[in-house]
Amino acid sequence: MSRNRDQRNPASEPVAEAPPPAEPAVELEAEPAGDPIAALEAEAAALKDQLLRALAESENLRRRTAREREEAVRYAAVPLIRDLIGVSDNLQRALASVPAEAAANDEQLKTLLAGVAMTEKELQTIFARHHIERIEPLGERLDPHVHQAMFEVPDPHTPAGTVLQVLQAGYRLRERLIRPAQVAVAKGGASPPTDATGETPPENGRNGDATDGSGNGESKPGRHFDTTA
Repeated sequence: MSRNRDQRNPASEPVAEAPPPAEPAVELEAEPAGDPIAALEAEAAALKDQLLRALAESENLRRRTAREREEAVRYAAVPLIRDLIGVSDNLQRALASVPAEAAANDEQLKTLLAGVAMTEKELQTIFARHHIERIEPLGERLDPHVHQAMFEVPDPHTPAGTVLQVLQAGYRLRERLIRPAQVAVAKGGASPPTDATGETPPENGRNGDATDGSGNGESKPGRHFDTTA
């Protein structure tokens, strides 16, 4: 019996399973470290670009502010000029309302008209001293930039678009239009003459620029002007 107990049945004993074969280890390649000098150079280039942009914006702002300040100073008197223009209009209406025959027969009225005329002339002198120019485009071609056509007058003997009557004079301060001239223009006449280039030549001997040809830089009617006032 003891022999039988010592002899074990190998079939009844559990068989130990072999461990699975180990997978070969995969070696991870380490990413190469970036060049610190190149990184610093890229950062410096980015900062330099931001600095240049900031400087450009600051310079543009400075120039724009200086230009706006200059414009504000240059045209600060526009509201006052508009009011004084109305005074000049009233003086001219007063002079035109009195017939010449009545003034000739009445010394007091004649003296009064002379005083009004002197006042209006002095006002125009002050306007000219401060670069305020009166626009009376009688006989010139209509320029919508400085003229306002109120109505048309049939006239077959005058080129179409010619100013036949100035209803109200216009004014401008340097290059800025203060008030357009109200005019009546010809209708139905011949077309204005053209030169060899197909363009209408300037009238009154003026060249094609915006000056009167005297070299003083003063602008004349019938040209382009700033109308933002």
